[in-house]
Amino acid sequence: QAVVDFERLSEHAAAFQGHDVGFCCLGTTRAKAGADGFVRVDRDYVAQAAELARAGGCRHFVLQSSRGADPRSRFLYLRVKGEVENLVQAVGFDHCTILRPAVLLCKRQESRPTEWMAQQFLGAVARIFPTAYSVPVETVARAMVACVLQPCKGKVEVLENGAIHELGKA
Repeated sequence: QAVVDFERLSEHAAAFQGHDVGFCCLGTTRAKAGADGFVRVDRDYVAQAAELARAGGCRHFVLQSSRGADPRSRFLYLRVKGEVENLVQAVGFDHCTILRPAVLLCKRQESRPTEWMAQQFLGAVARIFPTAYSVPVETVARAMVACVLQPCKGKVEVLENGAIHELGKA
């Protein structure tokens, strides 16, 4: 494990050397970082990490994005997620897997009241429609690992929430 300063990520290129697979779940919130900080973390840091990973020999990059990611979206969150998906794909990995989970169900140490309310509601909905609107973070993690253990399905593979649930069972 290496601790890096994302403001000086290029100084940590050695930490990205010699890995066949890269996993990226980096992200923040607009509320926590502001709009500019959100873009810097969720797009710029991720794109730079992908570039360093590729230069270091990474062949398969696995990116956690978001349901609804679209570089043409009017919503900052979805637009940035769509932009970073395009940037990561353009890096030129042998294989790139993009996971687009719906609302992540998890326990956080920090307080996010709106997210907490959504999780409570969606947790109840998940009992009836388990793959429709949410996914436990543990399921996403299992799906990320599983996607690199199975044969690649093309240069870029995008896994939506239902596929994440299926792969996360493996």
